Amino acid sequence: MATQSDPRWQAVVTRDVSADGGFVYGVKTTGVYCRPSCPARTAKPAHVTFFASGQEATAAGYRPCLRCRPDDTPRGERDAALVARACRLIEAADSPLRLEKLAAAVGLSPSHLHRQFKTITGITPRAYGAAARMRRMRDELGDKQTSITAAIYDAGFASNSRFYETSNEALGMTPTRFRSGGEGTAIRFAVGECSLGSILVAATEKGVCAITLGDDPEHLVRELQDRFPKADLIGADAAFEAMVARVVGFVEAPALGLDLPLDVRGTAFQQRVWDALRTIPVGQTVSYAAIAERIGAPKAVRAVAQACGANTIAVAIPCHRVVRNDGALSGYRWGVARKRALLAKEGVQ
Repeated sequence: MATQSDPRWQAVVTRDVSADGGFVYGVKTTGVYCRPSCPARTAKPAHVTFFASGQEATAAGYRPCLRCRPDDTPRGERDAALVARACRLIEAADSPLRLEKLAAAVGLSPSHLHRQFKTITGITPRAYGAAARMRRMRDELGDKQTSITAAIYDAGFASNSRFYETSNEALGMTPTRFRSGGEGTAIRFAVGECSLGSILVAATEKGVCAITLGDDPEHLVRELQDRFPKADLIGADAAFEAMVARVVGFVEAPALGLDLPLDVRGTAFQQRVWDALRTIPVGQTVSYAAIAERIGAPKAVRAVAQACGANTIAVAIPCHRVVRNDGALSGYRWGVARKRALLAKEGVQ
């Protein structure tokens, strides 16, 4: 018999699709067993028995529901597999695929594919295609024998102008400078010390492009050099060191606030996550699931966590304020101990 406090019963009451595949439930009055998301009228808890699998329910004398078909692959898994197939088709296409053609290829309606694609990946098929073309563009630029114009067309861009509209945001610089490892790009930087260890702040003419934390200042500088091996790294700038002092001041006293111009580089999805992180007030935390909800992609929790991990601008993009659903601290690019210390300084218990 099901009890009101059993989380499986709550999954049945809410018809939780994410619980499909985890268990089935049998209804004594009908003699059938169903998946948690079954749309049939909810039975009384006194008539419900839970089973780990359909085989177990069958052995107990129940038969599968003809409405939700509990022995079939859960719809969520089927949709995820179809979306994965759509991703592979997008990545393999020489040019952007129309939504109608993509939907026909995977056997879904355009509206259903669009909805499920965004739910599972966090972005639309069109945005995914743009990101895939940009990844190909990065690979093409790595081939010194290919001209930049040829690389643009080989990556799937219909024209030079379409690529250059988004190149600076995605590459952080012009294609020529990207190919040369940032050659000719001036990046000012300085290293300071705070209660969390060493801190490096770096900025282009557009804004801060890196705030990193660590135990070894030389290692932080080497990381910056590895990201931009041919950029002009400019240190020992007294004016810029004042900016580092502002960042250190914020780390030690978060209530002071920190409003810096940023040069943020990432995919469209990462940008949406990072924008959402910047709206979290000092002294508050939110879950990865809550951030996924805020950006309109409630099932993209794992992708949100990956975007937090890809953030290279500590404290100014406060990924340290994102925690697990149960409030526990999870991973942090610069160490969980630093995450705990930052939250403690903000008054979070």
